[in-house]
Amino acid sequence: MENPARIYELLLDYAGSDTEVTELSIGLVWTVCNAGRTGLAMSPGIPTRTLSWPGTLAGKTLAELAGWITDWEPYKATVAMAAINCSLNRYELPSGITLLPTPDNANLAVFDHFLPQLQGKKVVVVGRYPGIERYAEQINLHIIERQPVPGDYPDPACEFLLPDADWVFLTASSITNKTFPRLAELAQHATTVLMGPTVPWLPELHEFAIDYLAGVEVVDPVKLYQTAAEGGGVRIFDDAVRYRIVDLSPDNSMTWLKNQIAEDYTDRQRLNQAMEQWYSGSNKGRFPEFNRLNQITAKLSRMDSSYKRLWDAHNTATLNQVSLESKA
Repeated sequence: MENPARIYELLLDYAGSDTEVTELSIGLVWTVCNAGRTGLAMSPGIPTRTLSWPGTLAGKTLAELAGWITDWEPYKATVAMAAINCSLNRYELPSGITLLPTPDNANLAVFDHFLPQLQGKKVVVVGRYPGIERYAEQINLHIIERQPVPGDYPDPACEFLLPDADWVFLTASSITNKTFPRLAELAQHATTVLMGPTVPWLPELHEFAIDYLAGVEVVDPVKLYQTAAEGGGVRIFDDAVRYRIVDLSPDNSMTWLKNQIAEDYTDRQRLNQAMEQWYSGSNKGRFPEFNRLNQITAKLSRMDSSYKRLWDAHNTATLNQVSLESKA
């Protein structure tokens, strides 16, 4: 398993966009970033009157805001996560299963999808999802919540519950609040689903023992922004977003990663040509997109390494299967 703390380096690899943010709203439940596309993150839910930067974020680049992801101030980290997801959404979504919502439980569609596989299993959900208690009589369910209600377990219970779990549903807001590294480490032997509108669409998340991503695809960005800005929570699932499940098996992750490598390789070739033209002309000083070129080069190197690890894992599994079949 990759060092879980490296996820923040990975997120910054993907968030180097110079695209300017057109609008950003911190709603009661969701923070929404718009920059030609839309990115979501769960709001901290901690009232404050002392933020120093309201009125200054529109016009900043996605890369500038994404740099706050390592900050411990919860609102800055949330803004960063929304900007990162906005930047990531420039890529085509990976192949997966789109969950069609039902009128009474659209926000619980992920649990309904996996429910047949959860029978007889120890299931731990990190983060309380509205209405999730309906499953308590159907499966062996344990809920860990930072602000627990009766029947929930508090944060420290993760040290006891996650190592023995068969299935773990991990809220992606754990990335923003910096609990992801430890939670992913504790859950590495379980089948783990990283879920929620905060999910970043990254194929490399397989390296952190994540088996499935259950994030959202934006159906109506205008409606999403309005609903979130007006205090909407689960209402965004009515007609603004819908869940999408992606299996991070080696085969699927390799295909997804290969497509992104090809896209970034093309981008690097474009920047290399632009740099040659810049220096062959009469321009003075450093190539304006030099930092962007360096970032893409570093990102491609990391993606190549990730692809090789997937390739090795896939081939090892194939060889082991062939060996078992030959002995049988």
